[in-house]
Amino acid sequence: MPVVAVDHLTVSISRAGQRFRAVEDVAFAIEAGRTLALVGESGCGKTMTALALLRLLPPVARQESGSIALQGRDLTDLAESEMQEVRGKEVGIVFQEPLTALNPVYTVGEQVAENLRRHLHLRPREAWGRVVEELAAVGIPNAPRRARDYPHQLSGGMRQRAMIAMAVACRPALLLADEPTTALDVSVQAHILDLLRRLQSERSMSLLLITHDLGVVAEMADEVAIMYAGHIVERAGAATLFGAPAHPYTQALMAAIPRLSAGDRPPRLAAIQGVVPDLMCVPDGCRFAPRCSGANGVCTSAPVLEEIAPGHWVRCARVKEPTA
Repeated sequence: MPVVAVDHLTVSISRAGQRFRAVEDVAFAIEAGRTLALVGESGCGKTMTALALLRLLPPVARQESGSIALQGRDLTDLAESEMQEVRGKEVGIVFQEPLTALNPVYTVGEQVAENLRRHLHLRPREAWGRVVEELAAVGIPNAPRRARDYPHQLSGGMRQRAMIAMAVACRPALLLADEPTTALDVSVQAHILDLLRRLQSERSMSLLLITHDLGVVAEMADEVAIMYAGHIVERAGAATLFGAPAHPYTQALMAAIPRLSAGDRPPRLAAIQGVVPDLMCVPDGCRFAPRCSGANGVCTSAPVLEEIAPGHWVRCARVKEPTA
């Protein structure tokens, strides 16, 4: 049984008196100890998918259909009081910008301890001992002293480590990391990714990694789901997706990755023509067709996500066309 299984998830948003689908027919599963990267441009629906999983959709959004199962239990059927027990205990959450996610008026240690007291019912002294252990485990030096610091007294990398300590303190089955390295410089990013890999291995956590950085995906992911305009357009093992991408959008993303060159002048970067469609007025048929150089008549019909090889799913009508 997978740790988390999302099936036919559809989320709609109300804007300017109209309702449109920001996430449509999304499906994926993550096995124990595995990492799934959910990849896409800003506005593609990846963060909205994560908020639906956590039952934290904004007031303008609602889940129209689909199921979200965590260790076999459908989260869509739970009362809010039950979901509050799931968040932080069974699902740990690492946000993009820890300075805004952490409470500025409480010390870092107090915020980690609150999670432990709430979910594990530890006494204050016992909880504080665990706080120091968790901060040390994520690589914060002099953890007993740093636990008494406020978020603004820590560097960006240390704040992110503190956020990770809070997320994993209750030994969750699933860690959800939304762009966990975006606000950090490159050297700190590498340390944070190493930390996430180590904690995942030591604690047998599953990881849902939300990112737009294909370099991070190549380093971290076992499986990858590519999102475009609210749809998953390709899903496959990381080796398959990087070695033989099948959807034109995935192929275009791969072509846009900068590469080292032995010559004096680096190769010109490939660009994806056009812009991501407004989800309030998506094109008929394939949503990527207006930007796809190979689009033809079959692209006027909406494609479905189909398995073209074991474990390799693609939403493109052209993948079945014979190659000349």
